[in-house]
Amino acid sequence: MIKITFMGAGSTVFARNVIGDCMCSEHLRDSVFALYDIDGERLKESETILKAMQKTMGGYGKIECYLGVEQRKDALRGANFVVNAIQVGLYDPCTIIDFEVPKKYGLRQTIADTLGIGGIMRALRTIPVMNDFAKDMEEVCPDALFLNYTNPMAMLTGYMQRYTNIDTIGLCHSVQVCSEGLLKKCGMEDKLEGRKELIAGINHMAWLLELKDKDGNDLYPAIKAKIPELMADPDCKDKVRLDYINHFGYYCTESSEHNAEYNMFYIKSKYPELIERYNIPLDEYPRRCVNQIEKWKDEYKELLEGGVKEHTRSKEYASRIMESIVADIPYQIGGNVLNNGLITNLPAEACVEVPCLVNGHGIHPCHVGALPVQCAAMNMTNINVQLLTIEAARTLKKEHIYQAAMLDPHTGSELDIDTIKKMVDDLIIAHGDYLPEFH
Repeated sequence: MIKITFMGAGSTVFARNVIGDCMCSEHLRDSVFALYDIDGERLKESETILKAMQKTMGGYGKIECYLGVEQRKDALRGANFVVNAIQVGLYDPCTIIDFEVPKKYGLRQTIADTLGIGGIMRALRTIPVMNDFAKDMEEVCPDALFLNYTNPMAMLTGYMQRYTNIDTIGLCHSVQVCSEGLLKKCGMEDKLEGRKELIAGINHMAWLLELKDKDGNDLYPAIKAKIPELMADPDCKDKVRLDYINHFGYYCTESSEHNAEYNMFYIKSKYPELIERYNIPLDEYPRRCVNQIEKWKDEYKELLEGGVKEHTRSKEYASRIMESIVADIPYQIGGNVLNNGLITNLPAEACVEVPCLVNGHGIHPCHVGALPVQCAAMNMTNINVQLLTIEAARTLKKEHIYQAAMLDPHTGSELDIDTIKKMVDDLIIAHGDYLPEFH
């Protein structure tokens, strides 16, 4: 029997999607679904919802629950696949710290989970936990595939791929909806069916390098003709990525609220008018967290009272990958893997997002070649921060945290070096036991 372990199963909505997807597959529905979390209340909520969904969908498989560090090895023991969706420190206190401390220094953020000082701190408190997962997996399920969904994707996945013996793939939601969203935005829904695309780069900044219709015609000229109209719309929420097309020639995978803080162009205290011009939602992630917490309370109550409906398989890659490996059904994904020459003008040790073929023999990343030089240059501004943050986590040297923050495009464009170092020191103190001891 296949065993699928879900780390961070207290993320009920996401656990429901991934495990519900597995229950939709005849090749996976009879699996053991091992739910692991360190929060007993959240774990119980997930168990309640998933068991109700399991019953609605035919009663296949078995659901097991494991609580706390002392039961972690048992959750992992004998697993074929391990899905990771943990959030170390949660919204309160750690996300609040990630936003409020930098704000005291005049540094504003939108999401802070992938890059910037927020992404750096999130990686530093998460990597030690994932390293512990890897040690346990090496002992009790050394051949399992680790499917990482936790951000910052490139830092966490890159660490696992470089410094553990666990077979790891990083998965994001943005690749599979990138071209569809762009075409709908441009009123080109008639081009969706049969379209052909090539996406490559790094997580949250992978480039839509090619987009063609079913007959092989390049769709970028028509898209570029629509941009002035879209940029003139005061309600348009995607102006940063559309501006990327104007200045770098290509659209990228993750949203504009994310990409606004991955560079030095849009969030600038000296030019506050840019915030309104590009519709940049400062402090967006904390607002989402508060709204999602309240929304889940209402949704959970409704599910308990009204019952759980049958699940419709989502666009998430996880169940498709597992199904492909178990049943040897060929499938293509956009995955985060070690570069090793896949993109020839990015470093070998970078974690890149490229097309990957999946079958019964595992995951096979595809060679892309060189990115357009301007796209590679943009990626490098992010990769510098990713590699230095991984080095800080590996060596526990505080100087590498300083360097990662100094080289972060947004942080470095807003603050001087002395202020950056003071901010990093304050963040380390504020995080307390959530971080290891740096020297």
